[in-house]
Parts: sequence; C-alpha cells; structure tokens
Amino acid sequence: MINFVIWIIAGALVGWVASIIMRRNKRQGLIGDIIVGIVGAFVGGYILSPLFNVSTINESNFSIPALLVSVGGAIILLIFFKFFRNIVWLLAIILIALSIYYYFTCWQMGSSSAFCTTIRAWPFLQ
Repeated sequence: MINFVIWIIAGALVGWVASIIMRRNKRQGLIGDIIVGIVGAFVGGYILSPLFNVSTINESNFSIPALLVSVGGAIILLIFFKFFRNIVWLLAIILIALSIYYYFTCWQMGSSSAFCTTIRAWPFLQ
C-alpha cells in the first residue's frame, strides 16, 4: 500500500516537472500531473529505458536516473499531445473547407456528376 502512495507521489512530481518544462503547468491540475507522470513513465520505459539501461518509477525504482527517464517519457508524451492537437485543428479546417466546397458545387450549381449524386444520397443530408 505504501508503495502505491509513493508511486502516485512520484507520478505527480514527474508530471509536474514535465508540465513546467513544456509550459503546460497552468492547463493541467494535480490529477493531470499524476496521469502524465505515470503514463509518461510507461512511455519512458518503452522508449528511453533501453537506450539508457535504467528502469522507471513504474518498476518501483525511485532513484534519480529512474525519475529522469520518467520525466523524459512524460515530455515525449506532452510533445505528442501538442502535435496531435495541432493536427486535429488542421484536419477540422480542411473538413470545413471541403464541406463548403461540396455544398457550392453539388447543391448550388445543380451538378449531376456521379460524385454529387452519391453525396446527395447520404441519409443524414436528406
């Protein structure tokens, strides 16, 4: 039981340090720091542990090298989320632009192409 409490505290510390390094400390609270720290330790275990031959906090190793590998994994996790968030916004803008384009080409101009006929046949557009 005490090992679980230390694991949660170490996860919160790892997540907090990673969020400060990535400048996301204002956006996530204590629960977010704990989740980022623990999941980041798993990421660090898969990516960084083989490179540095150091275990992570998820393997009950609370040494300084293990904490640094876990922080590195949490930073990789936050970079991935930042990249994914930017991609989602780009995809949303492209989807909106395509929707406007199809609206004006298939409905306003009364195109009778096979593509426009297929789009008009979708049940949720009826």
